[in-house]
Amino acid sequence: MSRTKTVFTCNECGGTSPRWMGQCPACKAWNTLEETVAEPAAGSAKNRYQALAKSQPVATLSEITATDVSRTPTGLDELDRVLGGGIVEGGVVLIGGDPGIGKSTLLLQAIDSLASRMNVLYVTGEESPAQVAMRSRRLGLSGAKVRVLAEINLEKILATIEAEQPAFCVIDSIQTVYSEQLSSAPGSVAQVRECAAQLTRTAKSGGCAMVLVGHVTKEGALAGPRVLEHIVDTVLYFEGETHSSFRLVRAIKNRFGAVNEIGVFAMTEKGLKGVSNPSAIFLSTHAEPVPGSCVLVTLEGTRPLLVEIQALVDSGGPSPRRLSVGLDRDRLAMLLAVLHRHAGVACMDQDVFVNAVGGVRITEPAADLAVLLAIQSSLRGKALPRGFIAFGEVGLAGEVRPAPRGQERLKEAAKLGFSVAVVPKANAPKKPIEGLTIHAVERIEQAIDALRALI
Repeated sequence: MSRTKTVFTCNECGGTSPRWMGQCPACKAWNTLEETVAEPAAGSAKNRYQALAKSQPVATLSEITATDVSRTPTGLDELDRVLGGGIVEGGVVLIGGDPGIGKSTLLLQAIDSLASRMNVLYVTGEESPAQVAMRSRRLGLSGAKVRVLAEINLEKILATIEAEQPAFCVIDSIQTVYSEQLSSAPGSVAQVRECAAQLTRTAKSGGCAMVLVGHVTKEGALAGPRVLEHIVDTVLYFEGETHSSFRLVRAIKNRFGAVNEIGVFAMTEKGLKGVSNPSAIFLSTHAEPVPGSCVLVTLEGTRPLLVEIQALVDSGGPSPRRLSVGLDRDRLAMLLAVLHRHAGVACMDQDVFVNAVGGVRITEPAADLAVLLAIQSSLRGKALPRGFIAFGEVGLAGEVRPAPRGQERLKEAAKLGFSVAVVPKANAPKKPIEGLTIHAVERIEQAIDALRALI
């Protein structure tokens, strides 16, 4: 009996190698080669690709008619915000997240809402139809017009899509689907790449909006080849802590809308409910102001969010610790050096802990000023005044640089009742904002002086 031939396939680019190597010879990524079954070079596969590929005439860019894509709202406002307004005809969305975080629940709610306006199909490869029906009853959904198919064979799924002609289809999940044309197991690199490519072609040619649910690795990245993220139109990540009832849906890629947009949901007994005022999640409810707490106005996509930054400075040993949750630890070390060099505030012998309340992750540099003011407040043991906010990027030379869309941040803070703000001078509004006293600063020394005057 002949031995099955295997090759090593790269998870990043899909390149192959006859033997295992530490570095992919195609994309130079490290430790990405995995052993898979080699697929025979069959003429049928070539003919299949030629049948799917339709020739398009060459046209001049200026002569091509460009119109805005029409969107259909899903009925979930927060999901529509992340998608850019709703689903697009022929658009393919890839959504990933940890097991049990709520991906199937969210999509079942969306497909039940869309069923009253269009033909829909829910393809489940991980659950039986009875399990899907049980979840639907628990969520209080009617499911009267939702068509359900429990199948993992790609050819049968494509035949059902052709027969049903749905305008919206959910594949839960892409890692369970396999094609008879390939001999490798479901979930392998070759199967995921081939099945996703054929489903995408079907969506584009038939005008069916499609959502592919993807598994994630232990690092939180989408499992399978990186080609999967390239061929789809939109990539969404479902984030959240297991001990928290709040969930975030974040857009990483969107050909039909803005990236880095987020939707905020609360997990309830009746499913996921949109949170209209997410700033309330990330603000602690202190009876009185406490030392080491500073509110930051951050920007997630088009939405200003108010997040509480907490800092704790305590006497450390010979090797003081620098720990941050929700913020970049290397940037924290850099900010402490700037605080010492330009403001004369030394934390060399102190343990410094910084936390973003609510489990949110902050990546923009506009959080620098709020972090430094929270550290200064904790070091002195004096609380910032009630209704205090700050934002701004801090450079290595000690300058405070402006943050994008500063006016919207200040208006959002004023709307929520904040009264004092320390912001970069370039972000100071030309017209006063009612109820908000603004201290505009150009350097970190001026920000520390303004803080000392307030407390």
